[in-house]
Amino acid sequence: MAQAAKKTNWFAIWVTAGVVIALVLVTVLVVVLNNAAAPKPLPTEVNTPSASNIDAETGAIHVGDGADNLATYVDFMCPICGQFESTFGEQIDGLVSDGSITLDIHPISILDSQSQGTQYSTRAANAMYCVAVADADKSLPFLQQMFAQQPTEGSKGLTNKEMLAIASDVGVSGIDSCVNDGTYAGYITEITQKTPIQEGASGIGTPTVVANGELVPNQAVFGTTDVMTWFQ
Repeated sequence: MAQAAKKTNWFAIWVTAGVVIALVLVTVLVVVLNNAAAPKPLPTEVNTPSASNIDAETGAIHVGDGADNLATYVDFMCPICGQFESTFGEQIDGLVSDGSITLDIHPISILDSQSQGTQYSTRAANAMYCVAVADADKSLPFLQQMFAQQPTEGSKGLTNKEMLAIASDVGVSGIDSCVNDGTYAGYITEITQKTPIQEGASGIGTPTVVANGELVPNQAVFGTTDVMTWFQ
């Protein structure tokens, strides 16, 4: 008697197929989520910010028109820069407002490695230039609010959306593509290398302060509460 043909176990086939499809979908989802979580690489081409209040050669964002010139080099992730702003920010603002000094803001990037791969220092400096190009009068208010909401060193830093919200709060809009595309990222990388270096230092540090063209030693910066002593 011939052996009866085995029946096809469609249930087992469909279960197996379902498991395979589920695994494929999970794999695709993981890849998509990982790609979404990965920060968008910043461009390397050098786009120079162009505005009457910006010195393209030095990277200085000019604020005010006083006879004395104060240049500050800051990284928005730098905690000591935050301390500098909380200690001297209000006084500097007053000296700009009363016509005593011209403030040159130099947003630079030396702490990208301290933001979990998001390149926060460069992104924040880029946002500073985006604001300065859009509205010169909002440059200092934006800097002040960036430090008022400064993230902890070693964190991911503020998102582009959060920085755009700060810009909006100080009255600047229409810079979304500039911020999101990292328009001036390559320029910031290049201009950071022009930061003056303290005598005896191994490299660039922030904050760096220059008064009327003279580099102010770090001990002199934090050894006083009177900004005008830096000019003596």
